[in-house]
This record gives sequence, C-alpha cells and structure tokens, in this order.
Amino acid sequence: MQLKRMLSFRIGRRRRRGEEENAEKNAPLAHESKAAETQPLHKPTWRCFSYEEIRKATNGFRQDNLVGRGGFAEVYKGVLEDGQAIAVKRLKSASSEEQKEKDFLTELGTVGHVRHPNVSSLLGCCIDRDLHLVFEFFSRGSVSSNLHDESSPPMAWKLRYGVALGTARGLHYLHKECPRRIIHRDIKASNILLTTNFEPQISDFGLAKWLPSEWTHRAVAPIEGTFGCLAPEYFMHGIVHDKTDVFAFGVFLLEIISGRKPVDGSHKSLISWAKPYLNDGTMKILVDARLGDQYDHEQLRKLTFAASLCIKATPACRPSMTEVLGIIEGNMTMQDEWKMPKEDEEEEEFWGFDDLDEDEDDECDTPSLLSSSSSTGSSQ
Repeated sequence: MQLKRMLSFRIGRRRRRGEEENAEKNAPLAHESKAAETQPLHKPTWRCFSYEEIRKATNGFRQDNLVGRGGFAEVYKGVLEDGQAIAVKRLKSASSEEQKEKDFLTELGTVGHVRHPNVSSLLGCCIDRDLHLVFEFFSRGSVSSNLHDESSPPMAWKLRYGVALGTARGLHYLHKECPRRIIHRDIKASNILLTTNFEPQISDFGLAKWLPSEWTHRAVAPIEGTFGCLAPEYFMHGIVHDKTDVFAFGVFLLEIISGRKPVDGSHKSLISWAKPYLNDGTMKILVDARLGDQYDHEQLRKLTFAASLCIKATPACRPSMTEVLGIIEGNMTMQDEWKMPKEDEEEEEFWGFDDLDEDEDDECDTPSLLSSSSSTGSSQ
C-alpha cells in the first residue's frame, strides 16, 4: 500500500534526524519566541499501533465505545493493556481513498510534533485495515458537554476562567511557540477537552493548516468549520491566518461567559446577541444567569474585553493571541486607543476596559487603548 510505504519512509526519516539537525532547523524561529529557543523540533514520541491492539482496546469498535462522530471521522474510547485510556479517531470515507490518505498524513504531520500542556498530544497511529489516530482519552469530555449539561449544576466560574486561560495559552503556543506555526481553523467548545483537573486540551486538528513564518495568510477550499464561529474573511473568501482562530476564540469566550451556544435554537448567533451589550460596555447581562452573582468581577472584565476585540469584523482590528493572553493574564493595560482602520471607525463602536459597567448602560464616548510591551497584532 502506498500509504504504508510513505509512512514508513517518514518515520524512518524522522528517526534518522538527530538533535543537531532539529536544533539547526529550528534556529530561524528562535527570534520569534523565547520558547522556540528552548524547544527544538523533537523527534516524534508517538508510535505505530497494530490493528489488534486498538481493536481489543475498543472492544471491537463497539457502539458502546463510540464517543463522537463528525463528517470525516468517528472517535471511540478504549483502554490499552497497560491501562492507558485512549481515544481512537477512525477516518471515514472522503471524496476518494487518495484524499483520505492525504487528510490522514496532513493531520498526522500537524499534530505529531505538538508539545504543550493545553494541546492534546498524539499517542500514535494505525494504518492497518483503516486509518486511525490514537490520542489520550479525557473522561470529563468537552467544555461544551460540561457547559451545556442541564442535568448537572452550572460550570463554576473559577473553572470557566481557568478553561479560558488555558485555551488561550494553548492557542498562543500553536501560533507563536510551536516549531511550525499552526492555524487550527475549528476552535470551539466541543473541540476543547478537559482533564480530570479541568485543564483544557485543544483537540481535533482535522482542519488545521500549517502557516509558514514568511506567509501572512493562505487561501483554502472548501470552506469548512462550524457555523457561528467562522471569521468573516474565512467564510466569505476562504482566507486563513492566525486572526481566523482569534475570531473563533472570541466566540468561545462569549460561550464560556454566557453559557449560550454559538447559534441558538432560533438560529440567532451568539455574536448578534452579545454585540449590543459589548458596544455599550455592560457586562452583567452577559453572564450565565445560572451563576447568579457567583463570579469574579475583575476576571469577567478581562474576558469580556478580550472577547470584544477578538470578534471584530476586520482582521487587523483583532489582537494577536499574545495580546489576548496578556489581557486575560492581566499583563496588559488599557491606556491608549485601540487604533482601527479608518473604514471601520464608524462601523464598529468601541468601548474601553475602564468604561465597563455592570449595573448601568453607560455610553462610551472615548475609546481606550490597548498597550503592552508586545507589538499590536496585524492580519499576519
């Protein structure tokens, strides 16, 4: 099989690469982030599983073990002989067998070198009888399942803030610190899994794209993703860059804050509902009503301010994930004016961090500025 030969070649080539070559290949990225200086392109730690191993682990891919199904894959939970809980992603038929193999190798190559506490790591793969990717299984499920489970108490604010912070760190890593810059393209609550300690894990790299450091963007087709989370430039023109993920992360923040889904039963988007309150700087009405007053007001200010910037219609008006992380962590101050392109100054009303009011619908007359030691994000 051509895929087996290709995969064997890739694995052999990866194993032959020494640390010196990896460090040399990573050297050009050293100036982009401090982490890049200390995290060379490591040899892969994942391995090839036999079909018998994953078949036995998943009880023969029984329906009882099915935990997720999408347009291109099914995910089964299982347990290896050593007790390791795993999630096996089995690719479904694409437009052709060749395209299916291409998608498999693309995702394998993308997620295979990722190393971060807030990004799901690949354990291995299996190419016997079908195409499978093996990941660690997280029994707490996704942020979406925890946030929208009406049979359980509402997700506590402390957990929500921790999830927002951890996800921001993971996404910042993919954009700025990963040896090869990755655009996820499908950031949403159902793709953020939770460990037993509620540490978020960015998962499902089926739509992810590499973005070489010298590229500002790339055009993709067909346009795929989740309605309600897609940036305007992406669903209208197929343009993908880091700000595509920033937009989706803004929707994710609004979902965490409000407990509402990106699109509700009446097909109204979360952004359409939230924007009037974001524009006049009110926050209290945005908070999940189930929480009552059980939330940290200062943390709410940070998340709401970050969300308002992330969902700007124009990519140049959105911050980078470095800046978003700075806002959430509290390392940035709003001292000056967030400068938007002239064509958007009248289109989008902007409120400042200090203008937020939980009790009154105050008008924002003067926008504030986001300043920090890092440079303002662009559409790069």
